[in-house]
Amino acid sequence: MSHRDDPKCQSKEQSVKYLFSFVAIGTLLLGIWSSAGAQTEVTLLVPNPFRRSLDKLVPDFESKTGYKVKVTYGRSMGTRQQVARGEIFDVSILLPPYPEALGSGNIDPKSATTLASLTLALGVKKGAPKPEVSTPAALKQALLAAKTIAYVDPTVGSDGFATRDALHKLGVLDLIGSKTKLGANAGVVANFVIKGEADVRIFYLNEMGNPGLDLVGRLPKKFATPVNAR
Repeated sequence: MSHRDDPKCQSKEQSVKYLFSFVAIGTLLLGIWSSAGAQTEVTLLVPNPFRRSLDKLVPDFESKTGYKVKVTYGRSMGTRQQVARGEIFDVSILLPPYPEALGSGNIDPKSATTLASLTLALGVKKGAPKPEVSTPAALKQALLAAKTIAYVDPTVGSDGFATRDALHKLGVLDLIGSKTKLGANAGVVANFVIKGEADVRIFYLNEMGNPGLDLVGRLPKKFATPVNAR
């Protein structure tokens, strides 16, 4: 999302959308940015779940477009708060809930575009038995059987917020409350499982990169609606 009524920011927003288009379709459309003007640095606010992807993509994007991308990463809630406070940026990527940021008047609501969808998944320590999670009934049984379930604190991360919502829809939120272990971010939650402090973790699939963990499977979409980044 870009600052309201700022043509330069809108142009830069197009460039960031192009970056995500590059990810999605693998095609470079360099000519459409010829009108971007002399300003070639893009300041970008990004939630942590996108760090792995952007760290890989930004250098190639910069070399092919001439844009310099200055990325500030932070927690999902922190990024929304930065936008709401009116901190200086060109383009932001936000994860829900959006009302505070959209209501601040610091961004143009018309600039909101879904750039990516994040899917929740279940993971275990590398080499550990993988429970069946392909159906809602199987997932529910796996969660009830687990001794400890770890995920990001819903008050600080959108993945935790989405996880809590999914567990509520599945009907197990209250049933597993006493064996839930919350972490400040995805890295902390991953370490809970690696160290044996939790049996399973629920996380955004795009953050799977830790070699000490194995993927069990995605959560059924009926209960875990993909989270849209805008």
